[in-house]
Amino acid sequence: MKKCGIAKLCLTLCLILVLTIVPGNRLEVQADEIIATVYGTILSGTTSELLRLSTKQGNMEIKLDSGTDTSACKILLPGKEVSVSVSRGSDAYLHAVKITTDRPTSTATLDSSTTVTVSGTIGDKTTEELIYLKTNQGEMQIKLDPTTNLSGTPFLVLGKTYEITCARGSDAYMHAVTISDKAAATGQLGNNSAYMSVTGTVADSTKETLLYLSTNEGEMQFVIDYSADTSSGMVLTPGRKITVYFYRGTDAYLHAAGLVGEKDSPSSVTLDSAVITVTGTVDGRSDQNMLYLNTPQGVMELKLDTVKNLNNCKVLIRGKNITVNCSRGSDAYLHVTDITGA
Repeated sequence: MKKCGIAKLCLTLCLILVLTIVPGNRLEVQADEIIATVYGTILSGTTSELLRLSTKQGNMEIKLDSGTDTSACKILLPGKEVSVSVSRGSDAYLHAVKITTDRPTSTATLDSSTTVTVSGTIGDKTTEELIYLKTNQGEMQIKLDPTTNLSGTPFLVLGKTYEITCARGSDAYMHAVTISDKAAATGQLGNNSAYMSVTGTVADSTKETLLYLSTNEGEMQFVIDYSADTSSGMVLTPGRKITVYFYRGTDAYLHAAGLVGEKDSPSSVTLDSAVITVTGTVDGRSDQNMLYLNTPQGVMELKLDTVKNLNNCKVLIRGKNITVNCSRGSDAYLHVTDITGA
């Protein structure tokens, strides 16, 4: 009888193990059904859709959803240690249910009678308690409190542009009252009347940090610096039509606030889970929709409709050496997800 009981127990344990590791496309799991809690360090390359985490068991990729509870960890900084409770989705990915981290509580009193709204990019000096915001007028330091309203964006990531409404605190710091995703708030950069705009074609002499634009009024020059939003116009190969939203900097140069190129409407493509990494140089035929990559094996045609990360470069110019991660789509094309400059 004892042997029979032990056998039943082993069988039950095996069944539990099989149900735990079975792929998500064979076992539907509700978003709030936590299967594990993992602890690790946030890696660079984390985006608003995907958390990259280094754990003792290796690197993990965990999807971030609109329902992810980030109330205890409002900013995802590379190098930050966090605990993540996860569920398994029907897409076979692990999904973050809740992200937590220890952080001190602010005791400052805010003067909410006077607030100011600023727009800028989260700088790389940002910590869990203090946001370094790069704006057109310079760098601001804004404290992040547990009471900060992030209903407009569940969490913050480095290098992304946000609108922050802040108030002065009794500790003399500006404190974030509400934060929203600027791209989501304005629809697209072209709707933002704070900038002047001009449309033209990219000239041959364009560099990574300086755009030469041929317009009806002649050739114009625009500085492309850290704060420029190039997500809608990253490919600057000669002859490409592009609209530049710009402002005049304190250095008397025109600075690009954002670039918008001619792009096809996004398609509903499903990507394979396998990731392919290739290195090569940008071919001059590339545009906002398709990257032509010169490699030792020949020229590759890669679609640019699923790019999530642009690392170590703001734009792609002819001859630029890059490494890309891509996956096969349901349309049989390879689609780029990450681009890293050499």
